[in-house]
Amino acid sequence: MNFFKKPLALLLLVTVFLGAGCGGPSKAQTAATKPVSIKIWRTFDSNESFGEIMAAYQAVHRNVSFEYRQLRTEEYKDELLHAFAEGKGPDIFSIHNTWIGEYENLIQPMPKSVQIGYSETRGSIKKETVYVLKEEPTMSMRTLKSDFVDVVTHDVVRFYKANELTEAKESIFALPLSVDTLALYYNKDLLNAANIPEPPTTWTQFQEQVPKLTRIGQKDNVIQSGAAIGTSKNVERASDILNLLMLQNGVKLANDNGISTFTSKESGGDLAEDAVRFYTDFANPLKQVYTWNGQEPNSFEAFANGKTAFFFGYSYHAPLLKARSPKLNWAITPMPQIEGGKTVNYANYWVETVAKSSDVSDWAWDFIQFATSKDRVTSYLKKAQKPPARRALINDQLEDETLSTFASQTLTAQSWYLGKNAQVAEQAFLDLIDQALKGEDILVGLSKTEVKVNQTL
Repeated sequence: MNFFKKPLALLLLVTVFLGAGCGGPSKAQTAATKPVSIKIWRTFDSNESFGEIMAAYQAVHRNVSFEYRQLRTEEYKDELLHAFAEGKGPDIFSIHNTWIGEYENLIQPMPKSVQIGYSETRGSIKKETVYVLKEEPTMSMRTLKSDFVDVVTHDVVRFYKANELTEAKESIFALPLSVDTLALYYNKDLLNAANIPEPPTTWTQFQEQVPKLTRIGQKDNVIQSGAAIGTSKNVERASDILNLLMLQNGVKLANDNGISTFTSKESGGDLAEDAVRFYTDFANPLKQVYTWNGQEPNSFEAFANGKTAFFFGYSYHAPLLKARSPKLNWAITPMPQIEGGKTVNYANYWVETVAKSSDVSDWAWDFIQFATSKDRVTSYLKKAQKPPARRALINDQLEDETLSTFASQTLTAQSWYLGKNAQVAEQAFLDLIDQALKGEDILVGLSKTEVKVNQTL
């Protein structure tokens, strides 16, 4: 059996023992043979998507077993907190990239090194088992920045202070298997019928195409929508769309300390107001671009039923759409950008981390590094049909009809710190949309939103 290969130059300590010896099992033998059970909790992905990676790790470490549990998204947070409170939490668990601050106190950041035991049978005639205990350095900040797209470093690196006597240092709190981005889904038949040969690449083009794709009936009733955008409750990830518009418009949603200051002149308060107005105009009957309102169905359902030409979604919407409407003629194109502006896309993804309560944290972190490595993560990406987080794997998906758009956008993807309660922060932006649609002053609404977000820090 071959060891899981890691550069020998990086090894800090290697201890080798042949057999058990008359003095009982060695430290290396104990580390390589003592049963290790790693409990993993995740959402969305089944055991099948992750199975090949776990099997590959067990081929290297025969003493390791996995207890994999997939939970429903709506129950995930409650189940996690309940399990940790009872001391029965997982060793490895997934969290959204915006939840790291919320779960910070429950996370054991990646240590500088891990001690892992290996065993290998050598010899052709006389078989001997060799036990090796390796103290291996974990991923460095340099490697993280060079191997993963930029948004990953922005999200997973935080200051960590082990105790009152130690100095706070930058640490890696999690690693992703994939990074998703917001993109534009479009109905090819509706665009063809409106004599629109290509979907928009800029928001100006988007504004021009939407009226051509919209049919309004009596009392501002939407018969056919050009785009599902402008409201809060019936638009999938409405807060993400609005946040992206702000970022594209040059708004700094949070300062270097994570505090929201988007109403200040320095952060582009007037630009934030413009973004809110742009977004809500599509749900304003007095505007030429009016195409959507609060009476419409969920934006995904509207698109799946052929009632709207444009829908903003992530890669995970693609398999849902194929299952929901197999005969719908649709495609995906990159997110519209501000003409002449900097290309900015919006990241939405999950990361794998280790619980502070885990008694196998070295093994858990070793497995996360193994699972997210370039050679191993490809099996997961293929089965789960998700875009990569690693730079080296982006080109592999550029010819994929479904994933190419999402993969190409990861290099320009951004996110921002939503505090210790991302759901409260997101709801604050949804409330802002509702208030703007009621005619309330947008700057006043932005100030209220800023206060609500900062209260979660």
